[in-house]
Amino acid sequence: MNSSMEPKDLSSALLTSDTSCPGPSGPGREQPECHRPRGSGGRPLGQGRRKDWTFSLLAASLVGAFGSSFLYGYNLSVVNAPTRYIKAFYNESWQRRHGHPIDPDTLTLLWSVTVSIFAIGGLVGTLMVKMIGKILGRKHTLLVNNGFAISAALLMACSFQAGAFEMLIVGRFVMGVDGGIALSVLPMYLKEISPKEIRGSLGQVTAIFICVGVFTGQLLGLPELLGKESTWPYLFGVIVVPAFVQLVSLPFLPESPHYLLFEKQNEAGAVKAFQKFLGKADVSQVMEEILAENRVQRNIRLVPVLELLRAPFVRCQVITVVVIMACYQLCGLNAIWFYTNSIFGKAGIAPGSIPYVTLSTGGVETLAAVFSGLVIERLGRRPLLIGGFVLMTIFFGILTITLTLQDRAPWVPYLSIVCILAIIASFCSGPGGIPFILTGEFFQQSQRPAAFIIAGTVNWLSNFALGLLFPFIQARGFQS
Repeated sequence: MNSSMEPKDLSSALLTSDTSCPGPSGPGREQPECHRPRGSGGRPLGQGRRKDWTFSLLAASLVGAFGSSFLYGYNLSVVNAPTRYIKAFYNESWQRRHGHPIDPDTLTLLWSVTVSIFAIGGLVGTLMVKMIGKILGRKHTLLVNNGFAISAALLMACSFQAGAFEMLIVGRFVMGVDGGIALSVLPMYLKEISPKEIRGSLGQVTAIFICVGVFTGQLLGLPELLGKESTWPYLFGVIVVPAFVQLVSLPFLPESPHYLLFEKQNEAGAVKAFQKFLGKADVSQVMEEILAENRVQRNIRLVPVLELLRAPFVRCQVITVVVIMACYQLCGLNAIWFYTNSIFGKAGIAPGSIPYVTLSTGGVETLAAVFSGLVIERLGRRPLLIGGFVLMTIFFGILTITLTLQDRAPWVPYLSIVCILAIIASFCSGPGGIPFILTGEFFQQSQRPAAFIIAGTVNWLSNFALGLLFPFIQARGFQS
């Protein structure tokens, strides 16, 4: 390592570099900002929050999330509504090729692979981020990523006309690659362009748009819209729209100032980017802060994944991220999005009511994510994260009881619905978005790409296991 500073010393330097306040205050002198009285959010009193939310910040977060995390959420739920039509398409294709209907277990396996291969693509996308992110930067990586989304949309939308269910499976894989890149790069981009005072709220945009994407997939999947036998391929064609919007909008916004300064050594470009994102000409204080970090890290190479895993001084951070990401997937929320109709059907809900009950889950998720974005800076990451998981544990326990007793009374299935909605609200109010924020905040610039690869790997492998195994677990559970 080409540096005179050991990694442990580097961590200490970065943690302590911003604890002092330049210059004492005295009579006739303006009180330095760090000595001014502060409100509950840690900012000087009298300094409005509204100043931090510039048009460029809002545009970057909305456009970035619409073409990235929105598509991830959309693809979690879009396969749920047309399940029976897609299975019928698989059966027809199989019978046309082999002369006999597909075996039920083979059909379940094919459908599980269709759902879960999205996660394998996500893992591949996550592993690609470090390589292409260093060359292209945050913004251009998001732009190039739209090529995967458009290609996947065309494959999946045309699979029915082509009579090839393999196109749908390959399209799901390619869409997963898009999701893996997006969920690694977008949180990094939003963190690096935002002021510290609103970083948590801006980071929650990723989670909010995942929820909006899930809700949109459920809404378009209603029988009155695209959830019909003749129109289900268009559910996948819709993916082109957010990708195209991002493709034509994001080029007008700056690259991440951190990327320009740290990896391209373009200080002038970083200043211009900060001026646009922060909406002011004087960005000297912000530049001083990141230049101080740059001076410490100037000769430090990007830390490889294995080195980060072995480093004792960040072991607690790595373990925290791994555990939280595993819980994020294995708590079961994605099983609800993948197989909502099946879950509600097994819970005793009337088939005609299921699409509309399903829609309510997406609405609750979106409202809970917005609530989390509004209170995260006031309450903090830890209370929302721990509180969300504790509430989920309680409601999952109640849900287990109601599913066991669902035949005892006609109102019990509706109590199951309430429990599922409560689980979703608990998840989205904290655990749904905070893991992505913590991964960016726990690590230095040189460690961040490797940290996102580790977090993404755990996230996508857990997602794959859940999507692949849940139908078999569900079938065996209800048979017994």
